[in-house]
Amino acid sequence: MYTSYFGLSEKPFAITPDPRYLYLSERHAEALAHLLYGINESGGFIQLTGEVGTGKTTVVRTLLSRIPQHADVAVILNPRITPTEFLLSICEELGVEIDATERDSVKSLVDALNRRLLKAHSEGRRVTVIVDEAQNLSAGVLEQVRLLTNLETPTQKLLQIILIGQPELAEMLDRNELRQLAQRITGRYHLSPLSGEETREYVRHRVRVAGVSAELFTPGALREIHRLSGGIPRIVNVCCDRALLGAYTREQRTVNAALVRRAAGEVYGRRYFPRWASWLAACLTIAAVAAIFFIPWHLWVPVRTGAPPTMTTPASVAAEAPSAAIAESRPTPKPAPAADLEALLAENAATTTEAGAYRRLLALWGTALTGDQDPCGQAAKAGLACLDQHGSWAQVHMLNRPAVLTLTDQHGQRHRVVLTALDNQSATLTLGERSERVPLDTVSRLWFGDFTIVWRPKSARARRLAIGSSGEAVRWLRRKLSALHGSSVDPEHGDVYDQALADAVQEFQRQHRLVADGVAGVLTQVVLDSTLADPQSPLLEPPPARGG
Repeated sequence: MYTSYFGLSEKPFAITPDPRYLYLSERHAEALAHLLYGINESGGFIQLTGEVGTGKTTVVRTLLSRIPQHADVAVILNPRITPTEFLLSICEELGVEIDATERDSVKSLVDALNRRLLKAHSEGRRVTVIVDEAQNLSAGVLEQVRLLTNLETPTQKLLQIILIGQPELAEMLDRNELRQLAQRITGRYHLSPLSGEETREYVRHRVRVAGVSAELFTPGALREIHRLSGGIPRIVNVCCDRALLGAYTREQRTVNAALVRRAAGEVYGRRYFPRWASWLAACLTIAAVAAIFFIPWHLWVPVRTGAPPTMTTPASVAAEAPSAAIAESRPTPKPAPAADLEALLAENAATTTEAGAYRRLLALWGTALTGDQDPCGQAAKAGLACLDQHGSWAQVHMLNRPAVLTLTDQHGQRHRVVLTALDNQSATLTLGERSERVPLDTVSRLWFGDFTIVWRPKSARARRLAIGSSGEAVRWLRRKLSALHGSSVDPEHGDVYDQALADAVQEFQRQHRLVADGVAGVLTQVVLDSTLADPQSPLLEPPPARGG
């Protein structure tokens, strides 16, 4: 939802490895260049390692998009296989036909692969095998990998093997029993996390690729992104995506440091504090330690010098050691509200199932769910429709219909609850036979944007309405838009979608922060329906009074 709000053509921080978004840090560029060199030249292994999320898969995808014309590449994405399956996968990737009777024979597979490599060599072609997640290779497969490098002519190796994996791959290859394989590695590269400057450029680069040249993140936000992510690109993506969603929800045009900390907290289920907070804590600790040593000394000096004991009254001690007094008087922190919600979900686990939630949601529409199967199919028979969404609280507010929320607790257990009321501070959740009013921040820690609403479309099947469409659904659309302006007139030819209706739809979309294209898709129809809802249909919030 936030893409149109910020003018983005697409979400810039998706975690899928799209080569278009590749940001080449110095180390990434070096690794990619060496991999390309390895494909063009002969010999041994190349090892590329990096922590989870540092961009290894993206580098591989970019490498595949730049393969030279004279190279053939086999990619093994699932290394948890047997030596025979490993050889068979390579043959299949290279288009080597294997007779069904020989698919279980290692010798037959190696012979067929050798013939394919010799043919490629005679044609001046290079053959490379890329193994992703290579840290998961078994000892038997690694030995087979080593043996494949024995396929050679008197002058050069016939096969180049590139091993991509997490740091455990390097540790595994350092074992004594794998030293023969390790000795054949001609290049080792490790992808380090991004530096602070690289993180800033990485974020800006992805925003530009998505179509926006303006600064969506403040300098302070960019510093926080690097601090909280450690420079790991995947974590940067997740935090930035959630922060943009947060800015959209609050109608802010830029993301600041506070939004980044909030986003990171929502993603990882903990609270993050500003950098200065750690310095303040350190200063308070030092002050408290100093007070511990200073107070006994101050108490002892008057006794030694015969000073009046009134010099060491509790009041004077408190006055001279305010830091210690403040530390002692600070109230014990209360448990986080999220823990209370998780306990509530655990207590009602039997009723926070998908079937239980839909049963309660459909009951609000006067429809009973029969059994636990296909609730949306049963809703359709009653003239209702389900709409699955992934978005923010702003989108839930906009749709203004009771919804099934998917909450995920700290153990990864999913719970379905029904949202029946919502304001800017709290949400009313129905679990089983009870309803609880819960602070919005608390729900946000367990909710990652998935929700489903139910609505009543004006035809048996909700469809997209655009210029040229006709029928009762178009007439309903026109009537609703007219009612928004206080008119009850049913215009002539009202069942035809013309340019005037498209202009009215576009204006409505602008007012409600929808994609303003003048096409009444299902989302636009749902928002319009809830804006002028029938008195019998349930809403999260009552619609504002409209003058006419």
